[in-house]
Amino acid sequence: MLAIFLGKRRSRCDKNMATSLCRTLKYLRPTTCQNIKLAAAPVLVPIRTKKRYFIPPAVNVKQKSQSEQETKARAAGVVVRQQYIERAINISCTAGIFDPYVPPEGDARLSTLSKEGLKQRTEQLRQSAASQLAFRKIKDHDPEFSTKEFPALAQQIFIDAHAALTQFNKEKLHSLVTERCYPEMVRGNRYKTLRWRFIESLEPPRVVHARCPDMISKGNLYGQVTLRVHSRQTLAIYDRFGRLMLGDEDEPRDVLEYLVLERHLVNPYGCWRLHGKIVPAWAPPKDPIIKTVMIPGPTLKPEEEFEALHYQVPKPKAVQWYK
Repeated sequence: MLAIFLGKRRSRCDKNMATSLCRTLKYLRPTTCQNIKLAAAPVLVPIRTKKRYFIPPAVNVKQKSQSEQETKARAAGVVVRQQYIERAINISCTAGIFDPYVPPEGDARLSTLSKEGLKQRTEQLRQSAASQLAFRKIKDHDPEFSTKEFPALAQQIFIDAHAALTQFNKEKLHSLVTERCYPEMVRGNRYKTLRWRFIESLEPPRVVHARCPDMISKGNLYGQVTLRVHSRQTLAIYDRFGRLMLGDEDEPRDVLEYLVLERHLVNPYGCWRLHGKIVPAWAPPKDPIIKTVMIPGPTLKPEEEFEALHYQVPKPKAVQWYK
């Protein structure tokens, strides 16, 4: 009997425990689903990995000097690389004209039969001793060089270079002028139209000066030959609006120029190129350039048109001079 009674009591306890467990699971079901949904979302947990020896400067903090920054970087173990300020050089040409030729005053105006003309001629003969030594060095590296045939070649290089400049042919211009002369020729011609023409030579071109300097090392020789060219040319420069700024296409002018041509003698593939131009101190000043200026017009409203206003450009006010 006792065993039957204990068995019935145990079954009742099991039923009560089952019902209470079902009730707790019923109430816990929505909360567990929410926890599972929240656990499915990504969670970022900050973890310190490695100590940073160099911390970037904070905002709105007083900047330190260069020496203080370098000291702090060395203390942190950061190697500061040394900066070398180097200037790029080009060994295919020199940076200027060595011992430039000084043209005699009144050249192309004085006759050799006059007293002043004879003085200038004798002075040129005295200064030609250094040029003769330069001619010997040039002929050692360029056997085909001749003072009689070179002026015609140099004049043709001068004509081709200016023709390439008017056509904006950069590739051909680089082959005819040196890297020092190129920026001087093309500077300021971006929005302009050039019209240049070589008409004739008033006097045959001739070599008046020569130098053979070296650069960087003793055997790195460059040949510089100065050529006197007296010719007749026409020049006209138009701005981007097509208005004439300088010169005239139909008005030829007599031009006396001293051209400097250079060649890298050590380079077997070098050639003679236009290197610069010598402008004497007694040369007359250049003509002023006529510039196009925009005059501001009236301020129009959205419903107005410029033609309907019949606007006239105001005349400049008369300036009265007082003594």
